[in-house]
Amino acid sequence: MQKLFLPILLLALSVACNNNSSTGTNTAGSDTATVGSTSDPKNDWKLGIALWTFHTVNFPESLAKVDSSGLKYIEPNTFHKAGPELRDSLILQLSPAGIDKIKAWIARKGLICASIYIVGDSTIASWKKQFDIAKQLGVKFVTTEPPLNMWNSIDSLAGAYGIKVAIHEHWRGVSHYWNPDTTLMALKAHPNFGVCADLGHWPKSGIDPLEAIKKLRGHIIAIHLKDIAAYDDPALRDVRVGSGVVKFPEIFAELKKQGFKGYIYIERDAEEQPSNLPSVIQEIRYYNDQVKKLE
Repeated sequence: MQKLFLPILLLALSVACNNNSSTGTNTAGSDTATVGSTSDPKNDWKLGIALWTFHTVNFPESLAKVDSSGLKYIEPNTFHKAGPELRDSLILQLSPAGIDKIKAWIARKGLICASIYIVGDSTIASWKKQFDIAKQLGVKFVTTEPPLNMWNSIDSLAGAYGIKVAIHEHWRGVSHYWNPDTTLMALKAHPNFGVCADLGHWPKSGIDPLEAIKKLRGHIIAIHLKDIAAYDDPALRDVRVGSGVVKFPEIFAELKKQGFKGYIYIERDAEEQPSNLPSVIQEIRYYNDQVKKLE
């Protein structure tokens, strides 16, 4: 399974390294939907930012950009550069004292770290190390793509740590979870598993995100809010939310119908200049406009 997940990690590390050289006791289960219920998006949906959005800058700089956006919820990742004060180590390489430092930075900005994106390899030790980081940060769930042959082990690990696993998907050829049917298989008999639905990744594999959301009803813990310009093109970078093929009004209506109560993270893969912050602010406005229409 290393050959599936290590490329994702290596890609992230490569981007981080290149950018660095150029710039010098609740669980998530309480936030999941109750099938057949409805939700109030104003109160039940928590809009935030996945810090991959600001992967071209280090961790403290990314927190400053989130602070400028006015949002409070964040989803860091363990392959983010921690900044010069921590020797530009990746978060996954930090000692417990280093994790305490980034936790203090988050608190100082008044931000809330409800989840973290983690990537382990084929060893349970690698997953335990990252669950340790997640536990120290006090998250409710981890977003990840667990190897198919480790479902039982990772579900047990999640149970032991009291942290849910939100299964994320990349596109066909990179991730087994490009097809929501695989995700449904993972959810069976694994009570600590849920879903983080990346709305902009499904179209790259020809999957309609609205139909995928319907199929995963009752299991969605979080959303990665993302748009894409066309179907069936894995090479495409995302576009600003509301300008591509994803049917956001219908998806938001479906999430409300499902009783979704969880986290919606704006996430940009594209690297707009001078930064992704202006697009994030525009997407916040778009989201708020759409949510108002649900009232």
